[in-house]
Amino acid sequence: MSHFPGVAASDILLPREDLSPEKWAVIACDQFTSQPEYWKEVEALVGEAPSALHLMQPEAFLDQGDPTENINATMKKYLQEGILQKRVENGFLAVERTTVSGKRLGLVAALDLECYDFTTGKLLTRATEDTVADRLPPRVKIREGASLELPHVMVLIDDPECSVIEPLVQEKAQEKPLYDFELMMNGGHLRGWGVTSEAEKERLSRALLNLEKKSEGFLYAVGDGNHSLATAKICWENIKKELPKEKQNFHPARYALAEIVNLHSPAILFEAIHRVLFRCCAEPLIEGLKAYARSQGIGLVPGEEIVFVADGSRVGFRLENAGGLLPVALLQSFLDRYLAEHPDTGIDYIHGEKTVLDLARAENTVGILLQSIPKDSFFAGIRAGGHLPRKTFSMGHAEEKRYYMECRKLID
Repeated sequence: MSHFPGVAASDILLPREDLSPEKWAVIACDQFTSQPEYWKEVEALVGEAPSALHLMQPEAFLDQGDPTENINATMKKYLQEGILQKRVENGFLAVERTTVSGKRLGLVAALDLECYDFTTGKLLTRATEDTVADRLPPRVKIREGASLELPHVMVLIDDPECSVIEPLVQEKAQEKPLYDFELMMNGGHLRGWGVTSEAEKERLSRALLNLEKKSEGFLYAVGDGNHSLATAKICWENIKKELPKEKQNFHPARYALAEIVNLHSPAILFEAIHRVLFRCCAEPLIEGLKAYARSQGIGLVPGEEIVFVADGSRVGFRLENAGGLLPVALLQSFLDRYLAEHPDTGIDYIHGEKTVLDLARAENTVGILLQSIPKDSFFAGIRAGGHLPRKTFSMGHAEEKRYYMECRKLID
């Protein structure tokens, strides 16, 4: 039997073949959080058709009540009525996503949560950003009662020789895919193939084991979905306490479905995550950051590392005498303190500069633009220094984020 470091083969559910994949697949719930009009358009496109939209709550609508009961009931309905069917048995999915940045190849696999810890940063799978504790309980509540999981987690491997995913997708592309369609809302094109034969799995096993030998004990870096994976880990640890050891190895909650992608793919672009503050004025915010920087022995001089935009004006700074501290680290530390002292001020994290500029035209709204980090130093930086500040980077534009497509059962 093949061994896969840090991951496992799994049964994977997909919507029934006669259903519309274009209406089924929707983008991750944590996108377009300040643009409810995006989600209203998605609702209009989907209507009452079977869709992943009915199995999650867009974060843009989190203030509209607790959807957990309805979501859980819909999950059970989709299973009972055969809307979701097991179309990959004890295997993986090779996927190809075409976006404006190019073709992004991936491997959908079940991550072993025993090889992941979002606090220590010492295991084979590591968080890349600080985990915000108060964001986890609502997510835990949803997952605890869910019969299915829909992944938007993406993890990175450092594979400059393109030895793991690329040969697999190239081989599978000669076959008929399980799905092949245009994603809604400018999401690009998605194709996927089951990886189930023993020969395919053995080749994949060898490639991953070879990469693990070079990884210095750090094979997978969470690129998107840090908090979703942390939620899965908490739920597994809670379940594990009640399980005899002989049942722990095979319990479905031990795993979390995710897509593995190669950091060195040309279609993987690191984008900065910007900030927008609501019910806030630019001048006191800027003065507050200057004072905070001085208290840390850091200077702020004219530059483009942190740029404030509001009321048509633009003011930028770069850090001086920062000792290698990332601008986003200084900014986020200041903002955490500022928001605690100004509870009426709201914040959102935005992936596109244009969206920030559009939002910052509103009264008492301040946009803060940041620069992206270089991806070629990504693994070394995490290995040396642990987590990055939260919301440091995003992999591509908002439309390029992972769409919910595949599902996995969380109950036996």
